[in-house]
Amino acid sequence: MAVLIRITEIKAEMSSSFFKKKNRSTSGTLETNKFISREVRQDLNVAIAEFTELKQQLERDSLVLSVLKQLQEFDRAIKDYNTALLEKKYVAAARHLEKARSSLKTLESRKGFELKVLKALGTELTVQTQNMLYHLGEEWRQMVLWKLPPSKEISSAETVMQTELHLRTMPLKEDQIAGSPVASVLQAFAVLGELHTRLKLFGQLLLKYILKPLISYPSLRPLLEEQPDTVVLHFESAEPNLEHPSPMEVFGKITLVLEVLHKHLLNVSLDECGENDKDSRVVLAEMLGDMVWEEVSGCLIQECLVYSIPANSSKLEQYVEVIKSTEEFEKSLKNMGFLKGDATDLLKYARNVNSHFANKKCQDVIVAARKLMTSEIHNTVKITPDSSVAIPKLPDPGAGDNLKMQKASKMLHNELINLENETKLSQQTFSLPTCHISVSVEKLMELAYQTLVEATTSTDQCCIQLFYSVRNIFHLFYDVVPIYHKENLQKLPQLAAIHHNNCMYIAHHLLTLGHQFRYCLTNILYDGAATFVDLVPGFRRLGLECFLAQMRVQKGELLERLSSARNFSNMDNEENYSAANKAARQVLHQLKRLGKVWQDVLPVNIYCKAMGTLLNTALSEIINRITALEDISAEDADRLHSLCRIMLEEGPLVFTPLLEENKNKKYQEEVPVYVQKWMMFKELMIILQANLQEIVDRWADGKGPLAAEFSPTEVKSLIRALFQNTERRAATLAKIK
Repeated sequence: MAVLIRITEIKAEMSSSFFKKKNRSTSGTLETNKFISREVRQDLNVAIAEFTELKQQLERDSLVLSVLKQLQEFDRAIKDYNTALLEKKYVAAARHLEKARSSLKTLESRKGFELKVLKALGTELTVQTQNMLYHLGEEWRQMVLWKLPPSKEISSAETVMQTELHLRTMPLKEDQIAGSPVASVLQAFAVLGELHTRLKLFGQLLLKYILKPLISYPSLRPLLEEQPDTVVLHFESAEPNLEHPSPMEVFGKITLVLEVLHKHLLNVSLDECGENDKDSRVVLAEMLGDMVWEEVSGCLIQECLVYSIPANSSKLEQYVEVIKSTEEFEKSLKNMGFLKGDATDLLKYARNVNSHFANKKCQDVIVAARKLMTSEIHNTVKITPDSSVAIPKLPDPGAGDNLKMQKASKMLHNELINLENETKLSQQTFSLPTCHISVSVEKLMELAYQTLVEATTSTDQCCIQLFYSVRNIFHLFYDVVPIYHKENLQKLPQLAAIHHNNCMYIAHHLLTLGHQFRYCLTNILYDGAATFVDLVPGFRRLGLECFLAQMRVQKGELLERLSSARNFSNMDNEENYSAANKAARQVLHQLKRLGKVWQDVLPVNIYCKAMGTLLNTALSEIINRITALEDISAEDADRLHSLCRIMLEEGPLVFTPLLEENKNKKYQEEVPVYVQKWMMFKELMIILQANLQEIVDRWADGKGPLAAEFSPTEVKSLIRALFQNTERRAATLAKIK
């Protein structure tokens, strides 16, 4: 204002000066303007400084007033809180505390205006909040009282029997709290932001000591006892009807517990934010449901619904009751507010019964198969050409399968026409020869047949799963059995033979298994997929490799015994003769022992080939050792002949494929068929006792029996070893060519 007045005065002076000194020069005017500018600038700076100081003073005064107002509000809120707390008005007390906290936060947010008193106020607020929570906790403990077992671990139904839950149904005194005491306490917790923590702790106890035990232990029953001002929930024990409770029974137990909680504790709607805003209100039952439902539904599925899935497709229709009871269970929970939204995982699991049935059935099949594969191999059963796996009658193809049956009939008709004029085959042409297989393998094949029969009456999805489960059985056998029984298969010849038979038995059935069920399975499998023929070579190879490995072991043992015969040289020495005789006896003993072990186990033709191969190995070794001798005296020849005679006479006796002794003679007479070196061995015996002329006669210019078994070089070597160097020997050698 002073500035404006001064400017006005200067203008007046300028005007009067202008009229008085009208004819002054231009330079005088410039000096005047500079004077005015200088005077105005000085006064303006002074005015601005005064204005700034006044403004800062106003801001300080406003801030002080605001702080004093906030301190006043904090003090008023604490006083109102104390008054409300004394009157047991917990919701009002909690809201006053929140107002005090809001005022303190506002004070703390003012930067550059820190008061030492704020720290003390914060401490006071914390103390009062904890005091409030303590009073609320005491009220909560009087409303909800847990009596828990001393052991923290739930190990049995007896442990859980000590659990009790006491719920107060009215205030301790009628004039203590206006309205619902539960709603008042819980609303106060909500205002203080402690409701979720308190309810979560309650939910954990509810899960551990009530809900999960009711699901896991069929003998437990919830029992409700009503007292004048309290409801007591505890357990009673009853003899369970089943190892795993039925879903309907468990649903009833859970519903009873939740109905009690809903009626006496959770049927309140709270303002979680502490404001009267409809959007912020929360149903307590729904809040608890969100906390516990995931674990409850998971436990119901794992401990209850899993075991209610039928083990047979014929019982699938009965499962409709389980689905219906699950729907009613969830509906009742929604009515009480514990659940919201559409079908939960529990109901989805119950409705997806076909998939679960297939999974369970496949799992049961694989578990049963693996149990059979890891059982003892030596428990055997006799299989004859007339043996067959007993399977239920396959269902007649439906109307939709007429096309498949027409194709099948046409194919069969064409095959019959082609065979019409041919000689008929024996009924046992494609039968498995008589042998012994493991009982477990017979049961394994029965399991495969039964599973495929089950597949024929199942849905398409289940049918496919069951079919491939059967294939998985055989893949599992291929991988598990050789590893699991590896040591026994290597050490025990009988088990190697049984395993060989097991593999051949499985391969035999795999040839036709797919064709037997092809026209009864789903269309997806009909067009060439329903086959097991591709597994046949692998199983044949598996059995053959195991048995050949055992044959190599036995050959090695035979050669090891013959290695102690001292090369059959110098038989005129008693020690040498005794060692050779012992070696020959040991070989025969080993062969006889093997014959008994494999007797009636291996098919006759396999038995004879195996024994013939091993005996041939022994005879070949003896022949090689004798023909390698450079000098054989007459006494040596006699003793070698006697040793060979032992092998010749007792060797056929190791062929005893059948238990009936009188039936084995046929196979003993056919030894030359199975022992390749048999005739060569007989010719060697003849040479050991023959003279030069007899050797020439048996040679017969390379056309005799001796020439059929020995080469000229081998015969000449034997002649040189047996006979002295004379003209007759030279003449004889000349004839061997």
